[in-house]
Amino acid sequence: MDLDGVYRAEYGRCVATLVRLLGDINLAEEAVQDAFAVALEKWEALPPNPGAWIVTTARNRAVDRLRRESTREARHAQALLLHQQAEPEEVGPVQDDQLRLIFTCCHPALAPDARTALTLRLLGGLEVPEIARAYLVPEATVAQRIVRAKKKIRDTGIPYRVPAAEELPDRLPPVLTVLYLMFNEGYTATAGPLIRTDLCAEAIRLARELAALLPDEPEVLGLLALLLLTEARRPARLGPGGELVRLGDQDRSLWNRGLIAEGHDLVRRCLRRNRPGPYQIQAAINAVHTDGTATDWSQVLALYDQLQALLPTPVVALNRAVAVAEVHGPALALAALEDVQLPGYHLLPATRADLLVRLGREAEAAAAYDEAIALAGNATERAFLASRRAALGPRG
Repeated sequence: MDLDGVYRAEYGRCVATLVRLLGDINLAEEAVQDAFAVALEKWEALPPNPGAWIVTTARNRAVDRLRRESTREARHAQALLLHQQAEPEEVGPVQDDQLRLIFTCCHPALAPDARTALTLRLLGGLEVPEIARAYLVPEATVAQRIVRAKKKIRDTGIPYRVPAAEELPDRLPPVLTVLYLMFNEGYTATAGPLIRTDLCAEAIRLARELAALLPDEPEVLGLLALLLLTEARRPARLGPGGELVRLGDQDRSLWNRGLIAEGHDLVRRCLRRNRPGPYQIQAAINAVHTDGTATDWSQVLALYDQLQALLPTPVVALNRAVAVAEVHGPALALAALEDVQLPGYHLLPATRADLLVRLGREAEAAAAYDEAIALAGNATERAFLASRRAALGPRG
């Protein structure tokens, strides 16, 4: 019985449903955790609908707790109301609880770093240490951000709903950001297996829900296209022994052609709107990667130039340098990275190492690989970097 798998797949949905039923994030989390503890004791095999079982058990536990701890008539009334509600037949109704919870977590009254931490905790089921490793900050800092965000939601009465149409322009960007980050954490997990398919699938599902809600928002379509085109390559991302396979070395016959076709169609829909944004451009880059039998790096570089003009971040500069290397050679790419600062981000020294190898500067490359290995959080990535480092020989 894979209770851990159920936890990863259902935690976010169950918490979102309990927040709707209880109106209290802390109580919802505690109730879901209690329900999983009960499942650990009682389940000998998985029930037909594990998520619904967890929600029902969590709600009953919450009713008991409210009655036990109630000191006011209002608490008794709330417990009675919960008790009288019909049992949920399935988790994730058409008016998606998780989408509502994301908008709650991404309210503009909350600090951006708090939005991300809270969403990854509640929707992704990530533990505080995992979030801390992903963002290179102390665990205590992450825990404090989450506590403060929950308190602000409670104290200011931030509503648990999808905003009205007139509110969406201001509320949409952080929602897109957290869905993007949720998918990225699933695609390259900070710890454990390299890929968390449950988290990738949930980010894609929620992006689909958002696209159905806002079919005329090109950045929503762009994000969905980006996630689909990235997910399409996942079957070829690991080799037979679980080793990491770089994009250029992947067996393209393993790619999911259905997702590629859907992603390309979304990119074309975005192009017709002619309102380019960062997610649309990133989706277009991935469309080039998945078009035909080889990547047109000149086209990729042109798109990265456009992306850098809109989003001049160090990560964009790093990715652009990879394209520069393919078009103009490793020397120009290495020069482009001279002023890029990404403390704690292993892909920067890893990219430098690869460029240095191509320039024949193996001693410098070895030192860069050593730095990247020390920074990489995932064992699969560390093993890949270590194999590249070993290929240089004992003295680099």
